[in-house]
This record gives sequence, C-alpha cells and structure tokens, in this order.
Amino acid sequence: MTVPTPTPLTWLYVPGDRPGTVAKALRAGADAVIVDLEDAVAPDRKGYARSATAELLTGLPPTPVHVRVNALDSPFAEADLHVLAGLPGLSALRLPKVTDPAEVRHVANAMPDVPLYALLESALGIERAHAIAGAHRSLRGIALGEADLRADLGVRDDTGLAWPRSRVVVAARAAGLEPPAQSVYPDVRDLEGLAESCARGRALGFLGRTAVHPRQLPVIERAFLPTPGEVEEAEEIVKAAADGGALALPDGRFVDAAVVATACRTLALASRTPAAGP
Repeated sequence: MTVPTPTPLTWLYVPGDRPGTVAKALRAGADAVIVDLEDAVAPDRKGYARSATAELLTGLPPTPVHVRVNALDSPFAEADLHVLAGLPGLSALRLPKVTDPAEVRHVANAMPDVPLYALLESALGIERAHAIAGAHRSLRGIALGEADLRADLGVRDDTGLAWPRSRVVVAARAAGLEPPAQSVYPDVRDLEGLAESCARGRALGFLGRTAVHPRQLPVIERAFLPTPGEVEEAEEIVKAAADGGALALPDGRFVDAAVVATACRTLALASRTPAAGP
C-alpha cells in the first residue's frame, strides 16, 4: 500500500516591503512562506512591496512562496495581480476577505493555473463558505482570518469562534479540499499557549497553522505530527488491511476503508522530520 505525500504543516507570514526579512524567512524552515502585500504593509509602501516581491519571484526561491494580495475590492488588488502574473517563483495566491465565489473565479481567470487559497474573514464569508470552497478548480484551500472575523462578529474570546472554525473545516471537506490550516496565534512569546491552541485546532479537524515568527514553526509542527502511539496504531491498521476487505483487530476495533485511509494519512505525517526546538 502506497503512503501519500505528507501535507504541509507550516506557513510563515512576512511583510512584502521588507526584502531582508523575506530572505531570512525563506531559510527559517517553514513549508511555505507567505509574502504579505495586505495588512502588514502600509498604504504608502504597497508599490514598493509589490515590486520587491515581483523581483523575488522572477527566480525560483528555495522555499515555496505564496503571496497574499490586497483585498479584491481595494484599489491595490488589480495592480497586485497584474505584476504577479506569470512569475515563475509564485507558488500560490492568498485571497483575503473573500465573501463571494465570483471573487475566486475572477482571480482564477486572471491568473490561470495558479493555486488559490481563500481567506474567510467576515460573517458573510462564513455563511458562504461551501460555495466559496467549490468556486473553481484552482482553489486549493480555504482558511479563516480570525483577527478580522473577531472584529466583524464582536467576539472577545475563542468561544465565539467555535462555530466558524467547525464551519470552515466542514466546508473544505464537503468541497473536496484539504483540511484548512489554523489562523495565526498572535502572541509570539507564548509558545505554551500556541501548543495548547494547536491541540484544540487539531481536535477540530485543522491541519497545520500559519505563523508570524520563526520561533512558532517547531511548536506548530510538533503539535500536528502524530504521537508514537498514533503511529503504532496506524501501522497495525495498515498491516491488517494488507490482506484486503473489512476486518476486526484483536482488540475488537473494526477496520474498513475509511479507517485505513486515516491510518495512511497518519503515517504520511509521521514521515516528516520534526523541526528543532526554539
């Protein structure tokens, strides 16, 4: 039985108007770097961030680079798309504040064959999550933008985000997309809190997380890697399934195709080498 390729677990945000910081981020050990042209860049720096990012992506960076463009209803988005079109180093685009499937289709038509990720950051975006997730074949994932979502909903703690988080996990699955990654954990010094938050996210069905500082990367990766006990259980299931058909293990657990698929995913994740501690 072939074990699938592991899914990425870490994405590191970095402001697009700081080329030196971007260069360091590319060597920080994330599975992908997200160069941000939106919230992390002041309006008077947008043009510089755009040109610096385009210069970077004329080559092939050592780590996959996603670019978060400006919101599509902003005065900056069309220029972002125009400058980034056709650049060989662009691995994907992140679309912020998506509320309508038509926005995804617009970018997909403007940037053919570029993988897209939609960020849902408002009540309307959450309500339309499944429609957005199925908007176009170029869309590879959806995720929450929790800072904006908190403001839009007027919630003060994680309790108010419980339903939107479950909603985005279900919508992604229903559309045949990979499990979404968790939104950033803004306190870069609170690594214990980050680990606890990741554990809760993993229990909800998230897989991996975006980060805003390199010190968060190993914590995120460890949180989403399977434990030794989970790996042992998965190996037992895959071995038992090699004989074919549904069966029961000696301890009474029933093994069918869905259980085997989950076990294979666990082994794929376990094949990663955990990042070093901070």
